[in-house]
Amino acid sequence: MWQQPEIDCTKSVWISPWQWKVVKPNNFILGNHTDIGSYTVFLCQQGVEIEDDVSIGPFCAILSISTIGGYQGKVTIKRNAKIGSHTTIMPGVIIGENAIIGSHSYVDCEIPPNEFWCGIPAKFKHIINT
Repeated sequence: MWQQPEIDCTKSVWISPWQWKVVKPNNFILGNHTDIGSYTVFLCQQGVEIEDDVSIGPFCAILSISTIGGYQGKVTIKRNAKIGSHTTIMPGVIIGENAIIGSHSYVDCEIPPNEFWCGIPAKFKHIINT
């Protein structure tokens, strides 16, 4: 049975029992019934929100701030989105509801709901039938 992790927001860095790392956990919102793979990193300085029923593969980087280029902005991953392993999501990105991002992708733009995107940079591939 799924159990909501208890995130210690008194620390600047929190590491889950599943080995994912959250920097600035007080700016991290985690929905219910999420599945996050080991060794995923969340840089939450500008905010990261993961809605309910989201799946994120291992070894991903979800960045609300990037020192390369000075980009920053809240990242939102909407309900039931799926993010493949080894994917990087850049600051300010919104991943739409039911969207799927293929493994090893680099996402630097908004992903509409119900679409499959992949690649470096991520590009639209097709509509997902829901």
